[in-house]
Amino acid sequence: MAAEGSSGPGTWTPGSVAAAAASKHNVTSFQRRGPRASGTERGGCRLESIAGTRPSVRNGQLLVSTGLPALDQLLGGGLAVGTVLLIEEDKYNTYSPLLFKYFLAEGVVAGHTSLVASAKEDPADILQGLPAPLLDDNCKKELGEDVHNHETSEFNSKMKIAWRYQLLPKMEAGPVSSSKFGHYYDASKKIPRELIEASNWHGFFLPEKISSALNEEPCSLTPDYIKLLQFIQKIIYEEGFDGSNPQKKQKNILRIAIQSLGSPLWGDDVCCTGNCDNSHSLTKFLYILRGLLRTSLSACLITQPTELIQNKAIIARITNLSDTVIHLESFIGSNRETNPLYKDYHGLIHIRQIPRLNNLMCDVSDVKDLAFKLKRKLFIIERLHLPPDLSDTVSRSSKPDLADSTKLLGPGCGTMARGKKHLDF
Repeated sequence: MAAEGSSGPGTWTPGSVAAAAASKHNVTSFQRRGPRASGTERGGCRLESIAGTRPSVRNGQLLVSTGLPALDQLLGGGLAVGTVLLIEEDKYNTYSPLLFKYFLAEGVVAGHTSLVASAKEDPADILQGLPAPLLDDNCKKELGEDVHNHETSEFNSKMKIAWRYQLLPKMEAGPVSSSKFGHYYDASKKIPRELIEASNWHGFFLPEKISSALNEEPCSLTPDYIKLLQFIQKIIYEEGFDGSNPQKKQKNILRIAIQSLGSPLWGDDVCCTGNCDNSHSLTKFLYILRGLLRTSLSACLITQPTELIQNKAIIARITNLSDTVIHLESFIGSNRETNPLYKDYHGLIHIRQIPRLNNLMCDVSDVKDLAFKLKRKLFIIERLHLPPDLSDTVSRSSKPDLADSTKLLGPGCGTMARGKKHLDF
């Protein structure tokens, strides 16, 4: 019995046989163990199996699409589940409703549960006005004209852009073949009614909730914010998005979309005066909301008229209580609308903040100057390129004015064109 357990010079063991075979075929003797039982076999459910989601390659956080693949790329792959995306509305609230609708349309196509809250529009009317999705079969066919014109304009602009800009990676603007995460939408068409009827959604229309009974208690929150928090908490707990009540079907994501939060329609005077009485009501609402999101399978998008808030300290608190902050700057009504430098764009996008999740450092985008333009069907986000020479369309007398306007650009575009001198390639 002792001889069987020894490993002398003349004894062959399974390990030595594997080593001999490995040396004979000149390969390593290390072998990969068989796969362990998956989470489904152990009785659990993996988060990666939820439709319309994918894990982040940076920190493993579960991500959902915002409805714009180019915006997902800027945010590090998508919007993290359990976080708040704050969109600071443009001055005339022209383009921020598009991002609001893209977020909801992506939830309808992916099969997620939607919660729409508004004090101005009926949630049913908002869902009926969502853009139509472009599936993989007819995506390139429907958008062929716009994509071709977009690629042609980019090819022509290459002859006018300095070589150092051509080395930068291009933003994703056209349709892709994958339909699992992120879709493209036709802004000129409405979503089919069949998709809305087949989706699971909940609406919170504030004028309909005003007459509902509510136990008034001393609280720094306004009654409208209390009703909205109670409604969100009820949906999260009753449908099992918090994990305490297991969902009957396969796990799903709750998409929460709140329109123009903080406006006077919500009963908040934060936009009316600089020294408002309920200055902590909005910040406390965001604090409680983020606590609900952190413990549930949900993601929230909020649009807010930040330009109407006169107190800068309140804006700083709102930014700190949000995970991702994006500001839309429209050219409508500004001097940039007639500036030749911005003739191909409708506005700028500023990424104020990116979340720091499961990491000591946040994901910093390498793109600083971003612009957007709305075509007939597409909402396109691009890098803002500075034209090297506008002598064909601009008189020589206006070139000093163009040199001054380059100072308004970010450091990536205006560092080589400061002062009164004008670049001429």
